[in-house]
Order: sequence, then C-alpha cells, then structure tokens
Amino acid sequence: MIRIYHNNRCSKSRQTLELLQNNNQEIEVIEYLKETPTAAELKDVLQKLGMKPEQLIRKGEAVYKEQFAGKSLSDDEWIQAMVENPVLIERPIVVKGDKAVIGRPPENVLSLL
Repeated sequence: MIRIYHNNRCSKSRQTLELLQNNNQEIEVIEYLKETPTAAELKDVLQKLGMKPEQLIRKGEAVYKEQFAGKSLSDDEWIQAMVENPVLIERPIVVKGDKAVIGRPPENVLSLL
C-alpha cells in the first residue's frame, strides 16, 4: 500500500498520483488540506523522509511570508505550524512502508516501487 499526501490543485501532485496509478499501485489518497495530518503523523513522515520540519515548509506560500518568514522556530513549532496551516506542507509526499519521498519531480516516487 502506498499513501500519497495529495493536493488535487497541484500539477506535480496530480502527475505523481497518475504515475502511481499507471504502475498499478494500491494507493491511499490523503487530501491533506481536508484531512490535516496530526503532529505525530508529520513526525513519522519526516522521519521516513529523513528531513527536518523546516525543510518540508513551502516558503512561497502567503501564510509563510506573512507569519513565519525570518523566524527561527523549533522542530515542534514548525510541525505545529504545518498542523495549523497545512498549505505549508510540501507536496506531494508519497509513503511506502518505512520510506517516503517528495514527488518533485514525480519520478522521485519510482524509487519506492
């Protein structure tokens, strides 16, 4: 089973989902803007990605520029920021077992197949 944290309005997310579907994968789609991951879920995903929370932040988003740009937050504070503002979460994130990748470019997910 592959899980994708997906935003249908994002072309890279749609392309990544299509790539998974074309490879006949069993997919759980999580529309993370509607079903926001918990702090524990984000910590788990970050561990699988091998990333620090701040590395998963979309710094081009208006909410980042207005509320977080230039701030030095702890890992837990960045995670809380993503829980409260899921638009800040980089997308798409694809998880399989104990590994995860960001689908930018979409071909990154091939390493999980």
